[in-house]
Amino acid sequence: MPQDSPLAYSLSQVEEGWRWCVYDQDGVTVADGADETRDAAEAAVALTLRWPPVHYRVFG
Repeated sequence: MPQDSPLAYSLSQVEEGWRWCVYDQDGVTVADGADETRDAAEAAVALTLRWPPVHYRVFG
């Protein structure tokens, strides 16, 4: 099961589309990416918030 630590994210419009980044509670980036549309970037963030990268998950 994914760790329950809080995560935050940012979305930034760039010339090529949208950049997104997800951070842990210490401000360390756990995932980032870029998409052509805001909807696609928001979907990527939502997926990352539900299922953080494997190196960030804690299993117990």
